[in-house]
Amino acid sequence: MCGILAIIGRGKDEALVKQLSKRMSHRGPDESDLHVTENGHILSHERLSIIDLNTGKQPIQGTDKAWMVHNGEIYNHQELRDTVLKGHTFRTHSDSEVIVHLYETFGYDFCHLLDGMFAFVVVNGDDYIAGRDPLGVKPLYYGLDERGRIYFASEMKALSDQCQTFSTFPPGHYYTPQTGFVKYYRPKWENAANAVEEVNYEAIRQTLTQAVEKRLMSDVPVGVLLSGGLDSSLTSSIAARLMKEKGQVLHSFSIGLDANAPDTVAAKRVAEFLGTQHHEIYFTIEQGIEILDKLIWHLETYDVTSVRASTPMYFLSEAIAQKGIKVVLSGEGADEIFGGYLYFRNAPSEADFQKETIERVQKLFTADLLRADKSTMAHGIEARVPFLDKKFLELAITIKPEEKQPKTYDGIEKYILRKAFDTPQQPYLPDSVLWRQKEQFSDGVGYNWIDTLIEYCSKMVTDEEMERAEERFPYNTPATKEAYYYRSVFSKHFPQRSAAQTVRKWIPKWQENTDPSGRANAAHIMADTAIAQMKLEV
Repeated sequence: MCGILAIIGRGKDEALVKQLSKRMSHRGPDESDLHVTENGHILSHERLSIIDLNTGKQPIQGTDKAWMVHNGEIYNHQELRDTVLKGHTFRTHSDSEVIVHLYETFGYDFCHLLDGMFAFVVVNGDDYIAGRDPLGVKPLYYGLDERGRIYFASEMKALSDQCQTFSTFPPGHYYTPQTGFVKYYRPKWENAANAVEEVNYEAIRQTLTQAVEKRLMSDVPVGVLLSGGLDSSLTSSIAARLMKEKGQVLHSFSIGLDANAPDTVAAKRVAEFLGTQHHEIYFTIEQGIEILDKLIWHLETYDVTSVRASTPMYFLSEAIAQKGIKVVLSGEGADEIFGGYLYFRNAPSEADFQKETIERVQKLFTADLLRADKSTMAHGIEARVPFLDKKFLELAITIKPEEKQPKTYDGIEKYILRKAFDTPQQPYLPDSVLWRQKEQFSDGVGYNWIDTLIEYCSKMVTDEEMERAEERFPYNTPATKEAYYYRSVFSKHFPQRSAAQTVRKWIPKWQENTDPSGRANAAHIMADTAIAQMKLEV
């Protein structure tokens, strides 16, 4: 919902800090403000107004001298106000304000009480705490400048040229000057040995429904990203049901190269089935190539699959913003929780399958969550992810791996999720969509998108440049011309070694072709297309 920048340490020029914060104005186009504390620390905020439109401006002051900035949504803020914070006097109706009051009540030990997505900084005199939500749905970076001042920012661009060193703030942690980094989120599902539970389909339905319902909390219109795949279609179906009960119609949005793109066709079928107000958006390959430079500046990554998938998401977000919608539900996380990527069916063992689901969930902040946040926030749109609800995670990941992809069903990906919502009496989705094969977003918009992108990058990078790739990029050396091109653009905007080290490449396991496209897997129904035949050295 916002962009935050905090600088702990005296002497930073206030006008410069405003300029740094404005680099993130796309995250908060509605208003901005800056506060310098009595001790000279600076908190700055770029606001996207979603909750408490009139009085929720940040930075927000606590009861006395504590101030805070926050990016995200706290879904249980009213519950906290009514219980552990019942004796506090609040200045706003904003969900964010509970954070500073929790600090005043519990000191550092309160992040586990928050149900939501968040990146925040609270400053009280010379004491402070910064924290990030359990999985990193909201981005946060930190760094040190030449005078030892510590920076916290929603995006790297606000601090990269100010700090000598900087890095990604780890999800599920908080940081204080007294403790350093503390891991507060320690779920039992992080231990693969705990995946011993029997599947409870009713619990899956109820918990995911609750996760969607709390993410409809908003004082502005809410929509859904609808690709026509299982994950986005299920969140759309649940949201449509909940909104219908209130007499509201859900707006759904899909994107493709044209009306015949795989996702466009499937999304239209879902929209008609659910009765949503559906919007189809199209983009051309030429438009996609044209915005690569700007897109990589927004994304702050050179990961191949992130760039491929973020391009259509960028155009889709632009169209959504033009419709006046500020919040969308998205399906990120289901593939990681349930082993939905096609390469999972090649797992050597059930133990390997389970370990990979855990690792993928833990690393979501480097890939899909980064893409979902930054490609939407580039146009002031907030994406919410029901599948990564803490309660749903605790239920779903600890299910026995043999039940997630039973061999008797020929390796159908996300079998449990499909089975849980296969309810003939009150169907959530058409069978053709409920049991549709996994189609990765960058493929589903139209296969020509990736194929042409690879071809374009091959023309932009010479053989000689590829031969000297390790010399130019000794860290995380690109292995293909496409990866080299994205890395070159990234380095133009973020030349620092610290910047390159924030990026993690998404690479599928257990298959010969390591291109991140789903079509690189032999199990794909279109496995004989160009992407599946492509060799790594292209």
